[in-house]
Amino acid sequence: MGLLTENTLTPLAVAVAIFLLLVDLMHRRQHWAARYPPGPIPLPGVGNLLHVDFQNLPYCFSQLRRRFGDVFSLQLGWTPVVVFNGLAAVREALVTRAEDTADRMPVPIFEHVGYGPRSQGIFMARYGPAWREQRRFSVSTLRNFGLGKRSLEQWVTEEASCLCAAFADHDGRPFTPNALLDRALSNVIACLTYGRRFEYDDPLLLRILDLMEATMKEESSVLLTVLNAFPVLLRIPGLANKATRMRRNFLAQLDELVTEHRMTRDPVLPPQDLTDAFLDEMEKAKGNPESSFNAENMRLVVSDLFVAGMVTTSITLSWALLLMILHPDVQRRVQQEIDEVIGQVRRPEMADQARMPFTTAVIHEVQRFGDVIPLSLPHMTTHDTEVQGFLIPKGTMLFTNLSSVLKDEAIWEKPFRFHPEHFLDAHGRFLKQEAFMPFSAGRRACLGEPLARMELFLFFTCLLQRFSFSVPAGQPRPSDHGVYHFMVTPSPYQLCAVPR
Repeated sequence: MGLLTENTLTPLAVAVAIFLLLVDLMHRRQHWAARYPPGPIPLPGVGNLLHVDFQNLPYCFSQLRRRFGDVFSLQLGWTPVVVFNGLAAVREALVTRAEDTADRMPVPIFEHVGYGPRSQGIFMARYGPAWREQRRFSVSTLRNFGLGKRSLEQWVTEEASCLCAAFADHDGRPFTPNALLDRALSNVIACLTYGRRFEYDDPLLLRILDLMEATMKEESSVLLTVLNAFPVLLRIPGLANKATRMRRNFLAQLDELVTEHRMTRDPVLPPQDLTDAFLDEMEKAKGNPESSFNAENMRLVVSDLFVAGMVTTSITLSWALLLMILHPDVQRRVQQEIDEVIGQVRRPEMADQARMPFTTAVIHEVQRFGDVIPLSLPHMTTHDTEVQGFLIPKGTMLFTNLSSVLKDEAIWEKPFRFHPEHFLDAHGRFLKQEAFMPFSAGRRACLGEPLARMELFLFFTCLLQRFSFSVPAGQPRPSDHGVYHFMVTPSPYQLCAVPR
């Protein structure tokens, strides 16, 4: 076979370039449709990748919103994207058009960690029978094991007492609270999923938390972003395993807990936790290939609940303590209300919340200001749909900019400042706000919202009942600007916890 010459190579290169251009134009054809949302002009091949700052998507989207309005479009590579901003657009997309916008984008890399048609967990599961089955199961099981009942409330208050004891061990010296918050919140979800709690220095708990943190870093890495955008690269031998090593290790650790659970479980007793309940459903589903109750899916469901049940609430409590040391006047008002309603001896109860409007307002304002998950998880349209007068085709990736709602200048008096009065009326009564949606809305709203609300109130009031928090002497005042890595965490800080 003769070598390619310049005369043959040039026409071949031109033909390949024309082919790629035609493919690119085919992927961007929806931009030419009538009433498709406006957006920056995409470049061939890369689309709008050069217009997007992935290190700070919320700020990038706010800038694009100023140029193109509340509903705008992007082309990320060959993936069409529409971004919704502001209360009206977000509510219409998530609630009014809930059935049309409830799907998730396929994530090719997940196929290498056990995801399949009947094993997709909950949060990244495609909108369909398997997702419905697992969401119903998770909601009903959490309810059966205490959500909204006295039993779970006792677990949380007892764990809050253990957390207070761990804070007290620092004897008023400066420390970073994040690790202890992680361990306390992990124990709550461990009680629900495995029926057990860990001592804060238990090596197994520390390993689980380390693997969880490493997994989240891995999944926000540039490598995984590239592999999901160009899944053909997953055919390179060994690359998929390298890119998912931490997640596979985390799932393997959860498998060990399930194995131990099976060995110690008494099958005569009714289910004692979510894992028991899932194992019972697996037994009922034997021989049914359409069921999502299988061993592969159990590890994914438990993994989803474990991460979601710990991370966001722990980060929110970290925001709460930071804001208390930055706003000692607010801290004193919370403590005054605690003293008047609960006292300094009795443990807080959920029934106290109705008589504590200022504390409730502070917790809500922490969630609004902290803005922990500013963009939620991306959705995908299941059908062609219309939002705010724009036509959006089936299969379009959707970002709902919750930050644009939680910090909308047209709604909140002081959107970029910590201001608990956002949730109080003129008479000091708690005021519900329609624009308060840190848990998202619609079909994919966070199923753990009731648990998170309980944890935030009980942990926060227990801590403020026992301690006064302050900036360590000689240290500079910490920043209240968050650090964005999909979730928004406080900048690193230390505090002193002095017993009251």
